[in-house]
Amino acid sequence: MVTRYTSDLRGETPLLPFEPLDQYLQRQKKLAEVEARGFEAYPHKFDWTATPAELVEKYAAADHDALEASKPPVRVAGRILTLRLHGKAGFAHISGGGQRLQIYVKLDVVGPKIFELFQLMDLGDLIGVNGHLFRTRTGELTVWVSELTLLGKSLLPLPEKWHGLSDVEIRYRQRYLDLISNDKAREVFHRRAQIVRELRRFFDARGYIEVETPMMQPIAGGAAARPFVTHHNALDIDLYLRIAPELYLKRLIVGGLDRVYEINRNFRNEGISTMHNPEFTMLEFYQAYSDYHDLMALSEELFAHVAREVTGSTKVKYGDDELDFGNFQRMSMREAVCRYWPAGAAPAPSVADLAAPGGPRAAADRYNAWAQSHGREPIADLAAQKDGQITGLLFETLAESHLIQPTILYDFPTDISPLSKCRRDDSTLVERFEIYVAGMELGNAFSELNDPAEQERRFRQQVEAGGEEVPREVDMDYIRALAHGMPPTAGEGIGIDRLTMLLTDSHSIREVILFPLLRPEIPGEAAAGSDAADSSTQPSDDKK
Repeated sequence: MVTRYTSDLRGETPLLPFEPLDQYLQRQKKLAEVEARGFEAYPHKFDWTATPAELVEKYAAADHDALEASKPPVRVAGRILTLRLHGKAGFAHISGGGQRLQIYVKLDVVGPKIFELFQLMDLGDLIGVNGHLFRTRTGELTVWVSELTLLGKSLLPLPEKWHGLSDVEIRYRQRYLDLISNDKAREVFHRRAQIVRELRRFFDARGYIEVETPMMQPIAGGAAARPFVTHHNALDIDLYLRIAPELYLKRLIVGGLDRVYEINRNFRNEGISTMHNPEFTMLEFYQAYSDYHDLMALSEELFAHVAREVTGSTKVKYGDDELDFGNFQRMSMREAVCRYWPAGAAPAPSVADLAAPGGPRAAADRYNAWAQSHGREPIADLAAQKDGQITGLLFETLAESHLIQPTILYDFPTDISPLSKCRRDDSTLVERFEIYVAGMELGNAFSELNDPAEQERRFRQQVEAGGEEVPREVDMDYIRALAHGMPPTAGEGIGIDRLTMLLTDSHSIREVILFPLLRPEIPGEAAAGSDAADSSTQPSDDKK
């Protein structure tokens, strides 16, 4: 693998060598020869008329005779992917916009000086050419080059196999190589951009306005997670990188912005896994005068829309499964625990059992007894948990991995939902739902709590409980905002990284983040590999 070093790129010998050293020195020598012949090694600009991808698309149907008759003039730039010299002529392929285009360079046409430059080219060099289009005897669209310009010398070789890098660690660490050599990687990030565009289009069309809220906050809030801490020197105060924008977005609802959304970067100082990165992207939106039932319907419409616009269908292939975003199932958390109760741990609890005082604990004790006798991991630390918390643990242990098809899981215990309104008929449950697809949480929504006294009471319970994943103080400014009056409101957060995973058939979050967090690279040490880094776990989010 290529190791990052500092070096004197223009010197005869680098201060600390790049690897592979022999090719680096050889290409550096060629660069010196290029400059000795009077060519600029790194020009400032090249005026192009089209990209390789645009030309391939535009002239896909043009045959040999049509091109010979019109000789379409082109100025096009790209990176050399293949190079074949044949005496006084040569062919190369250049790439741009995800397509490759052949060029033909002939000594009699470009002259000896430019042809010598062409002979000094290496794979990976960036060039610009001027000429006209034609088709070779084999029918390949090609540029007949009349002028050639070196735009940037590649001093290090590209990956040898153009079907993609095989070293996953290098793919994530040196994403630029991955994008050059791996068509699928490039398609993933094009699709990610399309997903974000469709999300914006969906909400803009429904009267929402896009806003921005602080990424550095004086109080960590809006979710249960360990924050990153930084310090502002001028004010001499500690600040927290945003773990969620929720409390600021609801302040905007108080201010009369009745429909708001934000595509936001969040930061949580927790573990790394195939579904968790400490820095991630979410869509969060709030709708006044609404409850969680309204957002259930809106969410089903949203996911069907995005899947259809991005992939052409509401049915999406993900691994061995076909996910149907046009057909959501709905169940309560208690129903999910009962439905996926292990057959060997009979009798299964009923929804009424889980609703009764002590019922979740009794069910968990029964499950633990069965799990221990069958060599499975029991649910730990039950003594300190309330009934609602145990229900959540039962769900995570027994049911979550079974929710493959798009599922709305609703009616969460109040004990694990400090920001949501209680159900009118049952104070042990709140009006909250989560969206699960392929066994992972994709979204989280509430009927938002807007009673300032009740919100303060729940915040104080959180702070008193302590722990690294709860706020250390009550956000009294947010309570003051609620005291001015917030209308009935429903809010939801959706993980854009995970949505991209599903719509690109990617099975690690690192596949859909351009520059995922990695351990520092140590020169001379074997790559640890991303799978090793993915082995740590992160607690399940219980907030947006």
